[in-house]
Amino acid sequence: MRKFFPHNLHTHHPIASFSFSTFCMCCLTATGQTALADEDLAQKLANPIAAITSLPLQINLDDNLGPNDKGTRKTINFQPVIPFSLGDEASLVTRTIVPYIDQKDVIPGTSQSGFGDILFNAWYSKTTPDKVTWGVGPILRIPTWSDVSTDTWAGGATGIVLKVAGPWTMGALGNHIWDLESNPKVPTSASFVQPFVSYTTSSAFTYTLTSESTYDWKATEWTIPINLSVAKILPVGGVPINWVAGAGYWATSPDNGPEGWRLRFQLQVVIPKG
Repeated sequence: MRKFFPHNLHTHHPIASFSFSTFCMCCLTATGQTALADEDLAQKLANPIAAITSLPLQINLDDNLGPNDKGTRKTINFQPVIPFSLGDEASLVTRTIVPYIDQKDVIPGTSQSGFGDILFNAWYSKTTPDKVTWGVGPILRIPTWSDVSTDTWAGGATGIVLKVAGPWTMGALGNHIWDLESNPKVPTSASFVQPFVSYTTSSAFTYTLTSESTYDWKATEWTIPINLSVAKILPVGGVPINWVAGAGYWATSPDNGPEGWRLRFQLQVVIPKG
């Protein structure tokens, strides 16, 4: 069979040749624009309170819990982020963390599962011309009265500050909560701090080093995991999804808390603006 199109493309139809070249350039330009868009989105998602509606689903796997270090725990966090624009570079950003917990042998010979306490955060957030973002607001812990709930209402204040410098995003998020009941089942006074640093590449990979440390003022104990993760934007059906895989190590934890290594997986569905 005669190879008609390639032969005539290069010898008899300069207009066709020009059109093919133009088509190639358009494809390359579109690909480049897509890559830039993915890189920009990837770096924005490195901001925990980015003004982007997203639906993260996170899985954490921890071992060596309980008095004999034989316990295991799987925590699945659904944590939708919903921003509301207030104009003048300001936003109200909400993040609700709904955990489902499945644990075995944390109490030797038993297992527990169910929805853990729900954590609701809201920040009034603003970004300065120097690309510094800050946010402050309330935090509320809502008990679920399940086998893995504290059965205690708690609340307090939360804040964040971060800076974007080239491909780098760095900052810290923190909060403090107290129990809100006169006779709490679990007396609560706890501080949480999450320093983080992220680097986003031109191919939309993001590498993040963070800690999610908690100090329990009642028990005078630290819980400090160090986490390292890699994320990549890979759309599915035209919908941007941020895929994350990571590992961590428990630097310190309470006597019956997790020890050693931990694993984390997450997918974050980004909801396009309407």
